[in-house]
Amino acid sequence: MALPDFFVAGVPKAGTTALHVALAGHPDIFMSRVKEPKHFLTDGPPPQRGGPGDARTFRQRVWRREDYEALFDDAPSHALRGESTPFYLYLPQAQERIRQTVPDARLIVLLRDPVDRAHSNWSHLWSAGLEPEQDFVRACRLEDQRAAAGWALFWRYLDLGRYGEQLEALYSRFPREQVLPVRYRELRDSPTAVLDRICTFLGVDPGRIATIPTENVTTQASNSHRNRAISALLRTGSTVEHRLPARWWPRVDAFLSGHLQREQRPRQPLTYEQRAALIPHFADDVLRLEQLTGESFAAWRDPGRPPVRAALPRSARIGTAAGSIDRPIPDTPPV
Repeated sequence: MALPDFFVAGVPKAGTTALHVALAGHPDIFMSRVKEPKHFLTDGPPPQRGGPGDARTFRQRVWRREDYEALFDDAPSHALRGESTPFYLYLPQAQERIRQTVPDARLIVLLRDPVDRAHSNWSHLWSAGLEPEQDFVRACRLEDQRAAAGWALFWRYLDLGRYGEQLEALYSRFPREQVLPVRYRELRDSPTAVLDRICTFLGVDPGRIATIPTENVTTQASNSHRNRAISALLRTGSTVEHRLPARWWPRVDAFLSGHLQREQRPRQPLTYEQRAALIPHFADDVLRLEQLTGESFAAWRDPGRPPVRAALPRSARIGTAAGSIDRPIPDTPPV
């Protein structure tokens, strides 16, 4: 039976894709060729419909056990097997399924300032033409309404960032020595040291990988009349694509998305007012996280702190590891 030895279990928009590719470059690690199989998010077929774009990503889940195990068939006998699904930390049911299936698994969780993470999440969906609300804070206020309507987890801009309660749930299922929290800022600023720490945690030789790939997420689709029209078409098409000929909508989607990306602008930074509006949602949870970890996260409570640049430094690149992935790994889509 081929199952993972470890998981990159959280969180979205915190460098999980970069870490996945970097770890794939270690000679004693085999990362699943599908970066985000989402196998443990359900115990059966995934939902069929949700918010804009959700139906397609629901269909991409590797939910059948035989298909999931096949992802690791090519792993060398000596290698640790790993996969990265950054929603496992968020969902208690996923944590429990992992505990029951792979109780000795090790779990890596990347933690990013929750307001920065939410803004990056919103920017991703806005630039993909899927987010209809152009005001970031207002979009966050729609979260409960969207969840009740069955929209996927990636639309939980705020709740995905409540790491204290999520980590507390994880510690109730796994011993702490099997869980490694890592700050996104550390991964960005000190990739070599962080990669060595992760390798030591996993029980493979440190010093074999020293860099991580650049994250190219520094632009944002403009809010022009043209782009608003294209985005509306993309949202409508993603909702009704199950009624369209199988090969028709993907071609139209690619065509529209290409035109949407032609009008880009630099990523708009978070304002003091936006941070101040959202920090109260996380205040109690940041305190819980500090109590759990014994570390300070006081900067996350400061509305005036500058955000960490979303892009990892260009000096932190990897070449050979990318070759172990069958297809380009995009940033996290809706799930």
